[in-house]
Amino acid sequence: MDMIRNIFCVGRNYAAHAAELSNKVPTSPFLFSKPTHAFVEASGQEISLPGNRGPIHFETELVIRIGRPYEKGIKLDEIIANMAIGIDFTLREVQNELKKKGYPWLLAKGFPNSAVVSKFIPFPGIDELKNRNFSLLKNGKKVQSGNISNMIFDLQTIIDFSAVHFGLGEGDIIFTGTPEGVGEVASGDHLSLAWDESVLGDCIIKLSDNASP
Repeated sequence: MDMIRNIFCVGRNYAAHAAELSNKVPTSPFLFSKPTHAFVEASGQEISLPGNRGPIHFETELVIRIGRPYEKGIKLDEIIANMAIGIDFTLREVQNELKKKGYPWLLAKGFPNSAVVSKFIPFPGIDELKNRNFSLLKNGKKVQSGNISNMIFDLQTIIDFSAVHFGLGEGDIIFTGTPEGVGEVASGDHLSLAWDESVLGDCIIKLSDNASP
């Protein structure tokens, strides 16, 4: 795996997901970040998550990896090196309390192993992306599925916005938003990340009071 630098995440980028959590639909891209300690590749192993901070929800997303420094006017095929399917794990009760107080979401989103990503595959282009769905299987059952055609802000908008406000360069990855259908994980759950009918990565969840990488 090539070095991962910054991890950016787009929140509320599918209207149906915003609705299921009773959130307002944003009028411009809404981004947060995760530490690099959150990153872990799903390669069939057991992944440890905190089991003493309330429910942990999965949020399945298309993940893109940037292959070169951003330049104004650059197109997707020029800047996206490859893609993967990822899970943005969220401590939901912690997040709800942070939202009530107007605090940043880092405690709910940035814990170790909270950014699970499949293997990366070549970026096929926008048309191909719209023809295929990404999905999550929990214990063999499909529990979440999405298509980029339902995004509020498309990939070009997300990349341009990220670059202008934060900078964007080789090794950065972007979680592009989750569709509706998020749900809770439990110890022993087997999660599989799929692109169309191909499983690109999987892991087994272990909830622990002393979770560590």
